Amino acid sequence: MTKSDSAPDSKPGAIPKFAHRDPSHPDFWSERFEQDFTPWDNGGVPQALQQYLTRSKPVATLIPGCGSGYEVALLSEAGWEVIAIDFSDAAVSAARTVLGKWSERVLQADFFTYQPPQLLGLIYERAFLCALPPAKRAAIVSRWAELLPAGGTLAGFFFFDDNPKGPPFGISRTELERLLHVDFELVDEREVTDSIAVFVGKERWMEWRRRT
Repeated sequence: MTKSDSAPDSKPGAIPKFAHRDPSHPDFWSERFEQDFTPWDNGGVPQALQQYLTRSKPVATLIPGCGSGYEVALLSEAGWEVIAIDFSDAAVSAARTVLGKWSERVLQADFFTYQPPQLLGLIYERAFLCALPPAKRAAIVSRWAELLPAGGTLAGFFFFDDNPKGPPFGISRTELERLLHVDFELVDEREVTDSIAVFVGKERWMEWRRRT
């Protein structure tokens, strides 16, 4: 999630130079993981997810675009059957290094074609929608609806912003509701209090239920 990919890399703390500029391609993300440039990585599990687990029963869960995958360990240790996927081989490698004994739950796969081994109860959204260009939004929402049965939950963090540049690519609340309301209903939302800098004041924890 870069603001500029052209800053000189000779200065301390400077943004590295990157060859890949299309975030819809796995090489974009692999290059950033390989150069250890991951400003979207908060280094742990957000409080809103931890709180969600305390009021929810374990279900089969999918985490698309998992990045470093910290949530996999939390869910697994709480008894949830979770699979995390990422189309970047470098991201998968990073997650497996972080997760240790839970590393087998991270797979390299394309969200748009991946078929879970069991019926899902939850899809966890953490900076996946905002990581890909806006042109992908309709396809993402359609795939969420395909993967979740009636009564299943789409829960996580949604980034609201009107800056056309990204990633992260913000969305308006009106647009998000337009996309989701066909197949989902909003059942809960909460303020986020531990956002990383780029998301501060611009994200909400939301829980959407798949309509029958």
